[in-house]
Amino acid sequence: MDVKDILSEKIAGEITLSPKPGKTIRKWRNIFGISQTELASYLNLSPSVISDYESGRRKSPGIQTVKKIIEGFIKIDENLGGKIIHQYDSMVTTHDGIIEIMEYPYAVTVENFINNINGNILTSGKIGFKKKVKGFTLVDSIKIIENITPIDYANLYGWSPERALIFTGIRYGRSPMIAVRVHPVKPTIVVYHKPGAVDQLAVKLAEREDIPLVTTDLPLDDLTKKLIIIGEK
Repeated sequence: MDVKDILSEKIAGEITLSPKPGKTIRKWRNIFGISQTELASYLNLSPSVISDYESGRRKSPGIQTVKKIIEGFIKIDENLGGKIIHQYDSMVTTHDGIIEIMEYPYAVTVENFINNINGNILTSGKIGFKKKVKGFTLVDSIKIIENITPIDYANLYGWSPERALIFTGIRYGRSPMIAVRVHPVKPTIVVYHKPGAVDQLAVKLAEREDIPLVTTDLPLDDLTKKLIIIGEK
């Protein structure tokens, strides 16, 4: 599949699995920079219909309507030169170890992000709490550490470094924080999912970089759902 097909599947999955499909449609419309009027024109609908879908005033659209909406995003962007599609190219290409990656339509405070994932803060004080979270990348830490290249590492950051890097399959937590420390681009927050243990060196490195280091014991499926829902509130 090419990038358009992969991106379309990703958007469709987010919309159909979302508890608030209308807000997810609005999120992606905003990412593509398309107005309600432009989308409505492509679909031969009234702009009020799009507004009603996004606000929840109208029953969530069926699969066929969702398919047409996504087609509208792709086609309109193509007609404008494919800027968003091209930006997403590196993000949707399969990278061994990346489980999920997502951009939020607005910035989330570090504190709210941590609360939403039932996080336990390991770093001291309010380190890094003034920063914002604009997306997340969920990775298999063993596969990433074993196979990552400089290009792959850059792909962890999607469109913005202001994001949460969430590592699952953690043994002691030292290697991920060493990788974060030596790379010039830094995330807003680092999360360890169900670590076996956390080496104190990892905590010290996080504090030196002014990055909150957090653990969460949520089941992986529940964590993934909560990470997605954060971007829909």
